[in-house]
Amino acid sequence: MRISNRQARHVILHLQGLCDDPLRKQTQSQLYGLIKRLGFVQLDSILWVERAHHMTLFARNQTYRPPQLAKMLERDRLLFEGWTHDASVIPSRFYRYWRHRHRRKREKLAAKFTQWQGEGYADHCDILLDRIAEFGPLRARDLERPKGEKQPMWQWHDGKAALEYLWLTGSLAISRREGFQKVYDLAQNCIGAEDFNARVSEEEFIDWACRSALERLGFATPGDIARYFDLVSIEEAKNWVEKGGGNTVSSVDVETVDGGRRAMVARADIASLLDEICEAPQRLRVLSPFDPVIRDRKRLEWLFGFDYRIEIYVPAEMRIWGYYIFPLLEDDRLIGRIDMRADRKADCLRVRRLWLEAKVKFGSDRRKRLEGELARQARLCGMSNICWDDDALSDVA
Repeated sequence: MRISNRQARHVILHLQGLCDDPLRKQTQSQLYGLIKRLGFVQLDSILWVERAHHMTLFARNQTYRPPQLAKMLERDRLLFEGWTHDASVIPSRFYRYWRHRHRRKREKLAAKFTQWQGEGYADHCDILLDRIAEFGPLRARDLERPKGEKQPMWQWHDGKAALEYLWLTGSLAISRREGFQKVYDLAQNCIGAEDFNARVSEEEFIDWACRSALERLGFATPGDIARYFDLVSIEEAKNWVEKGGGNTVSSVDVETVDGGRRAMVARADIASLLDEICEAPQRLRVLSPFDPVIRDRKRLEWLFGFDYRIEIYVPAEMRIWGYYIFPLLEDDRLIGRIDMRADRKADCLRVRRLWLEAKVKFGSDRRKRLEGELARQARLCGMSNICWDDDALSDVA
C-alpha cells in the first residue's frame, strides 16, 4: 500500500488531535480523552509565552485553560507526572506500564547519579522516604542545607538528587507543583488505588508500548515506535514488528516531502483511517517547540520539509533563529516560525521576528490569520495587547 505525502501529513495531524475542531466546547472528560489520545504531554519550565504543555493543549482546542490540567493532576488524579523523553503528564491508567520503566531504569540511573553526584545522594533515599511517610509531601528547598555552603544554582545537593532518583524509579511521585517546583510524595498517595495496584507482564508491557506508539503515529519504523514513549528499545520494537505486532500491523510505502519513498509498518486499519480523516482546520496556529508533532525532528523534516531545532542551549552567537522560537502550522503545512514573548511588565504579547518558509507569501489573508492566532495566544497568557517590534517583518516577503 502506498501513502502519499499529503495523506501522511493528514494522518499524523489527525491522530495528534490537530484536525479536530479547535472551537468545540471541551469538557474535562474530553480533555482527558485528548491527553490519553496523545499518550502524554511534555512539560517544560520555561515561561516564554505560556508553558509548553498548556500551549500543546491550547493548539488543539482554544477553550482550554491551564487550571483544567492542574485539577486533573492534583485533585482528580487522572494524570501523573512521569518521564518519557522528559518530564510529562501521563494518564494514570498507564502507570502499570511505567512500573516496568522504573524497574528497567533503576540500576542504570543509580550508576548515572553516582557518577554525576557522588555516592552521598544514596544515603538520603531511605531517610527521605521515612520522612515523607511520617510528615507528608516536601519540596527540595525544604531540605536543610549546611550553613555557609555555596553551590552554583545548577548543582543539586544530595537531598534533591535523592528525591529525583526516587521519583524517576517510582518510589515517589509528584503530588503537585508550586510555581513550577515539584512537591514530592509517596507514589501510592498520588496514583489512584486501582491504577497503582494494577500489574502487567513484561510481554504485555512491550506489546502495549509498541502497539500504542503505532496507534498514535499511524505509520512508523521500529525506531519511531521505540522513540515515541521511550519505554522499549529499538531492538524490542523491531522484534515486535517482525512477529506481526499481534496482527496489528501492515506494510506500507510512505511518500516523503521530496517525492521519495520510505518502507514502514502501519496500523492494520490504515486504509479505513485514510478514508475517515477530515481536512485540517483552515487556520494558522502556533505550536509549542515540544508539541508531539514537532518532537521527532528527523520525521518532521522528511514528512513536512521543516528543519527545526530548539536553540535554548545553543550559544547566542551560534543561533540561527533565536532562544525560543515557535513553529507555525497552517492547514496541513508548517509555513514558518515566530519569535514572540509575553512582556508581562508592558502587558503585551511582543512579536520580535517572523520568518516564513520559501515560497510562502505574507498576503493579507495570511496576515489576518496570524493576527487572529496572536490574539488567541495573548488571551491564553493573559496579555491585553499585541506589540510588534519595528523590524519584526524585516525577513518577510
